[in-house]
Amino acid sequence: MIRINVILMLVAFVATTAMAQKPMASPPDKAEATIDGISVVVDYHQPSAKGRKIMGGLVPYGEVWRTGANETTSIEFGADAKIEGKAIAKGKYALFTIPGEKEWTIVINKTIKWGSSSYDAKDDVLRVKVKPSKTDSFVETFNIAIAGNKVVMKWENTQVAFAISK
Repeated sequence: MIRINVILMLVAFVATTAMAQKPMASPPDKAEATIDGISVVVDYHQPSAKGRKIMGGLVPYGEVWRTGANETTSIEFGADAKIEGKAIAKGKYALFTIPGEKEWTIVINKTIKWGSSSYDAKDDVLRVKVKPSKTDSFVETFNIAIAGNKVVMKWENTQVAFAISK
């Protein structure tokens, strides 16, 4: 009986270790920088294209997107700031987007939950419109970076950015 228990414990240990070592399909990432003296941190998960059509396909146009995978993407401001000229108070928010072929809506929402199914427009803090552009080359894995005074999102052949200032 003891021998069976030991074998079962070993099997459970090996299985748990193997699962723990397998990388996530959409791993977490973070973009951090200081813009105009304001610390900005974006926490998100990085899905990959894997041969799929992304914009207008996996990520439909005209619908709220959690802007990444898994958990809702969050954006945190260390001080009061402006997004594309619109004021936002210091704090941590959900970052959603509504992609479009010719225009994207950047949505800052006060409720951070799992995915976009929990999204409720009544919790929006602000919305701004920005124009997408084409990337220089194909981007397999969704990426958010902070370049200069902009939060830049790239995936597939699409790039979208929004400006942050004091």
